[in-house]
Amino acid sequence: MGLCEPDDGTGRFYYRRHVIVAHTSVNTHLKNYLIITGGYWAFTITDGALRMLVVLYFHLLGYSPFEVAMLFLFYEFFGIVTNLVGGWLGSRIGLNLTMHIGMAIQVVALAMLMVPEAWLSVGYVMLAQALSGIAKDLNKMSAKASVKKLVPDNHANKDTVLFRWVAILTGSKNALKGVGFFIGALLLQLFEFRGALTVLAASLFLVLLTCLFMLPSGLGKSKEKQKFSRIFSKTAAINRLSIARFFLFGARDVWFVVALPVYLYSVLNWSFINVGSFLAVWVIGYGAVQASAPGLLRKSHRGKGPDGNTAMHWSFILAIFPVGIATALYVGFQAEFVLIGGLIAFGFVFAINSAVHSYLIVAWSDKDKVALNVGFYYMANAAGRLTGTVLSGWVYQTQGLVGCLLISTVFILLAGVFSTRLVAEPA
Repeated sequence: MGLCEPDDGTGRFYYRRHVIVAHTSVNTHLKNYLIITGGYWAFTITDGALRMLVVLYFHLLGYSPFEVAMLFLFYEFFGIVTNLVGGWLGSRIGLNLTMHIGMAIQVVALAMLMVPEAWLSVGYVMLAQALSGIAKDLNKMSAKASVKKLVPDNHANKDTVLFRWVAILTGSKNALKGVGFFIGALLLQLFEFRGALTVLAASLFLVLLTCLFMLPSGLGKSKEKQKFSRIFSKTAAINRLSIARFFLFGARDVWFVVALPVYLYSVLNWSFINVGSFLAVWVIGYGAVQASAPGLLRKSHRGKGPDGNTAMHWSFILAIFPVGIATALYVGFQAEFVLIGGLIAFGFVFAINSAVHSYLIVAWSDKDKVALNVGFYYMANAAGRLTGTVLSGWVYQTQGLVGCLLISTVFILLAGVFSTRLVAEPA
């Protein structure tokens, strides 16, 4: 349609057309955000289900807690490598493409575990878990970095919208990971190990095909060709935030990944379904709090996003809970009551911490560097999970659940220390 003169000399025609174009642009960004979020949700369910399947099935086969933890060694290690390289790759080929690659690799990883039981050696399972770790972190990095690209620069409440979108994406993901725990336990009960994997692989493949057709190509591709060497070039703020993230997630996984489900099953005599359901409800609640973090913190920040002081304060508050749970267990309080109540409190405060961190890494990165910075940050996240996972099996086997909780407390305090003097710098 050609240009037209204003009908009354006021320029209103042009103004109306500008509003229509702007409104269409916002709708397009929102549509792409919803597609990315939906794909991330589907992937997260399979990831949570697979983790619960592996923990419960191989414990049933007679693996010790430390051996079960070792099955996830490559999963976490290759997550470190993937995040480090994946951010650079996403900036060059587009975040939508790295997300699709992640989904395809997860389908392959699920299919690898469908072999007969005799083939499931420790090395083979570790290899399949390595592919799953690569897939998960490609998918997560792509989804979270994309959000920065989708919030319009000229939005009147850009910081508030960014915090809300990041919190919803992250919180809903964690809630659905909890759903995945339940689905994994349920599928193991209904279809056994290989049948459960078949259901998960087929479902994710259908989601992959849908996302391939609906997302535009080149989403999140950097205008500037980023050099590989820049994956290590970070500001002090990004480095400190990444170290704090390392200790925060190490603190969670040191008792949550292996120690807690094995304790519930072998010491408290819970069934597979009870273990899966309890952990699922906890993660769902944790995700719901995370998604609600912008509203919960609104009054304290007067409409602005959180800052480094927020991360520091909530870290030190979190340290109260694992040491409290450990003390209660050590002096002999009823274990089920302590763990259920303690986990609820820990999950609420941990969710606030995680939401604040996830917002800061996106907010403190400019659009051309967001994939690089998010990849580097989640590399630290994966390293923390790796450390926590290995310690979860080893410390539980030697010192029990109380020992895991005390290590968790130390890690959280270190996260708080590295969050001090955390101030945004150009990144």
